[in-house]
Amino acid sequence: MRLSARLLAATSLALTLAAAPAMAQDAATIQRAETIRDAAMERNIAMDYVTQLTTRFGARPAGSKSEQDASAWAADYMRAQGFQNVRIEEFPLVGWERGEESVAIVGARPQRLVAAALGHSPGTNGVIEAEVVRFETLEDLNAAPAGSLAGKIAYVDAGQMVRMQSGAGYGPLTRIRGAGPGAAAAKGAVAFIMRSVGSDEHRMPHTGTTRYIDGVVPAPGFALAAPDADQLSRLIGMGEKITLRLSSTAHTYETTSQNVVGEITGRSRPDEVIVLGSHMDSWDLGTGAIDDGAGGAITLAAAKAIAESGRRPARTVRVVLYGSEEVAQPTDTGNGGGAYLRGIGAAVEKHVIAGESDFGADRVYALGLPPGAQNSDFARIANRVLYPIGVLASPDPELHGGADIGPLAGAGVPVFGLNQDGSRYFDLHHTADDTLDKIDPEQLNQNVAAWAALVWLIADSDVDFRAMRPAEAAAH
Repeated sequence: MRLSARLLAATSLALTLAAAPAMAQDAATIQRAETIRDAAMERNIAMDYVTQLTTRFGARPAGSKSEQDASAWAADYMRAQGFQNVRIEEFPLVGWERGEESVAIVGARPQRLVAAALGHSPGTNGVIEAEVVRFETLEDLNAAPAGSLAGKIAYVDAGQMVRMQSGAGYGPLTRIRGAGPGAAAAKGAVAFIMRSVGSDEHRMPHTGTTRYIDGVVPAPGFALAAPDADQLSRLIGMGEKITLRLSSTAHTYETTSQNVVGEITGRSRPDEVIVLGSHMDSWDLGTGAIDDGAGGAITLAAAKAIAESGRRPARTVRVVLYGSEEVAQPTDTGNGGGAYLRGIGAAVEKHVIAGESDFGADRVYALGLPPGAQNSDFARIANRVLYPIGVLASPDPELHGGADIGPLAGAGVPVFGLNQDGSRYFDLHHTADDTLDKIDPEQLNQNVAAWAALVWLIADSDVDFRAMRPAEAAAH
């Protein structure tokens, strides 16, 4: 996508003049949003940040030394870019290391399979060698008779993830990853395997966290690359009795993670805060460029673009690089998002809105605003400012944000979404292919432009999204 700055400015000016704003937001604020947008489309720090982050530190597993070192570096980066009140906020974490792993068919049809242990899965304590029982759904596994899988390996192959722009195909399959090991253990299985949760057909497994039950992950779990899942399912479909040999030295350890916080302090209402969130940690297979180095790059660059505009906004723009978003914990404390919420205490009431960038670096195509804001004066202005860079209004309100800002949303903070094109996101997500070369700099710039323009409009106004909520939404 490439639109000249002249075309953007001319189109935006015409749209602005066509309808006078009917909110406490003057023409100068709108014009500055357009200027910030156009400048960000041409130049910003996003690519520099994500390049340095992924090159200097590579993968950043939650609680690892590389996540800790990357967070310290990011704090220094913020300071060098002129952010105020930069700080690192630590919290305790159970970390996880993958170690060595292997999955293979043994017996009459010996074959090596490409697989990855699921995050926080326990090791196999040596080698597990057992017959495989295949299920097409998690529900089928749950319906198996008690004890019917004693000494066996449960395998769920629910088919390939449906590729969708919104990424909606992910949820139905990722629940298998979370609940599968527990469901398998409940039926007596010694291990659990599944088809990777991804939209690609590459011989590259997708990892991701599984779920604790009563403080433990009850069985070792593995994800097979899509072609290997196909291979195993075909063999079973041919009537072959398949035995797998599994080994993993994965283990957990006590550590700490941290949130990195920095802000552009508000000019006249600094206690009113807008949170721009992303996460610092990544899985260990790639370098965490799209998940979620890009999100940190987008939010940092957007705040920097606002700071460079020549006028600080009325409200504070706070960037939070959350720690340990990717992993489950024995006790659910919300990880970095929960730690941030606990740390701010009563100040949560002064949080105007929060947004999260955690869906790669491809273009933003839609804006979702909090309930009640869809037909507001603010929405009409925001839509006019964002339309020239290809961002349309979503008819659906944004309700939950993402994992990092979810605790804020649960505490009553309104959330917005700048929805990205996720058509290829789950080809790369949680794989060794999540690397810097997958980021398109032009689409990255469009993200920054959308975030910077929208956040400026909110930060330099008195818009109150809490007051716009319908009565039923405000009650939750």
